[in-house]
Amino acid sequence: MANTSTFVEHALDLLSLVPGVDARRMFGGHGLYHRGAMFGLIDDDELFFKTDGETRPRFLEAGCRMWVYAAMQETSYYRPPDDAHEAPESMLPWARLAVDAALRKQAAKAAEAAAKAARRAAREAAQAGAKRSRRGAAATTARPGKSKSHAKPASPAAEVRRGRTATPRRKKPGARARGGRKAR
Repeated sequence: MANTSTFVEHALDLLSLVPGVDARRMFGGHGLYHRGAMFGLIDDDELFFKTDGETRPRFLEAGCRMWVYAAMQETSYYRPPDDAHEAPESMLPWARLAVDAALRKQAAKAAEAAAKAARRAAREAAQAGAKRSRRGAAATTARPGKSKSHAKPASPAAEVRRGRTATPRRKKPGARARGGRKAR
C-alpha cells in the first residue's frame, strides 16, 4: 500500500527541526534525505529511521520495531517510539541519531571509494612503469662492465630514429620526391 500525502506531510512536519530534510518517492514508499544521505523511510504510512552499530541499541532499549521488507529478514531501519510522534521536539533526538548513522555510512562509502581509486591508480602506475621498463630494456642492450648510462643502441636503425646519426640518409636513385614527381 502506498503512502498518503497527508502522512508524508505530517512526517516532514515532525522533522521540521532538522534542516534540509527532503522526501523522495521510491518503490511505493518515500525516502527521507538529509545532505544527500538517506536517513529514513516512510512505508505504509509509518516512519522508520536508519540505525547502525552505535544507534541501534538506543532504538532497541526504547522497544522500537524493526522495518521488515518482504524479501529481507533484517534491516537497519527502526520505527521511533510512539511518544516521539507527538511533536517535532520529541522526534528531534531520534532524527539526529538516524542522520548521524546515515552520514557515517555515507562517509564510509566515500572513504572506500577513495581507497579503491587510489589502489587502481597505483596499479595503473605500476603497470605503466613496467611497460616503460620493458620498452627501455628492449631498445638498448647493456655492455658487460658498463652502466646503463653507457648502453649502446640495439640497432643502427634505432640511432637513426632517435636522430643520433652523423650521416644523413641518402635517397635511392629513381625514388619519387614528395608530391609524387620523380627526383632529377
